[in-house]
Amino acid sequence: MATHTTFTIGDLAREFDLTTRAIRFYEDMGLLQPQREGPGGRNRVYSARDRTRLKLTLRAKRLGLSLTEAKDIISMYDSPRDTGPQLRKFLTVLADHKRQLEEQLADLVANLDEVKVHEKEARALLAKVEKAAAPKV
Repeated sequence: MATHTTFTIGDLAREFDLTTRAIRFYEDMGLLQPQREGPGGRNRVYSARDRTRLKLTLRAKRLGLSLTEAKDIISMYDSPRDTGPQLRKFLTVLADHKRQLEEQLADLVANLDEVKVHEKEARALLAKVEKAAAPKV
């Protein structure tokens, strides 16, 4: 982690291996809220809070959560409310996502099993075709 408390868009892009366009997209989604400085407010200055939000957004994305789900969860931690409801909401989102992943995994396993059956059948047919085409001695 950098030792300063503010970051440029380039700093964050390098640290998290993102394009500046991706960071601006997260900003447009309301996940980041940099201060504006310089002529016409053209320069974005990101706080340590923005950096943490970006890190959490990327973690949520790796988990397969949508940006809307990520924003909802991250925003809960910005509020001064009791953490109990926040954690219950997070667990609900994780449970829903886990169920979706398990369904996808079951579909993939079934699809893979079907591919294996077709592969076995094709290999058997190929062996017959090659045997029939082989010169008889």
